[in-house]
Amino acid sequence: MAPHEPTPSSDASGASDASELVDFAVDLTSQEVLRRAQVMAALGPDWDPLEVLLGEEAAYDLLYSGLDAEQQRLYDELVAAGVLPSRGDGRAAA
Repeated sequence: MAPHEPTPSSDASGASDASELVDFAVDLTSQEVLRRAQVMAALGPDWDPLEVLLGEEAAYDLLYSGLDAEQQRLYDELVAAGVLPSRGDGRAAA
């Protein structure tokens, strides 16, 4: 069969059986292990996930600090709507 020809039907009438399922499985375990190893190598030996998380928290605190009354109102609305996570005592950082 040439690559451009359709797959022949298994039915004598020529109708294809669309309900016939084909088992298709791909084991990506080795590729996933390799991908994770490459990510860790790219991060380097000095990468500290706790330090990164604390840095993100500090950045969020700075981002939401010093809000005027209107900004604070909008921030509170976004938290109440679930768009932003609740932080600390429910107020943006002072």
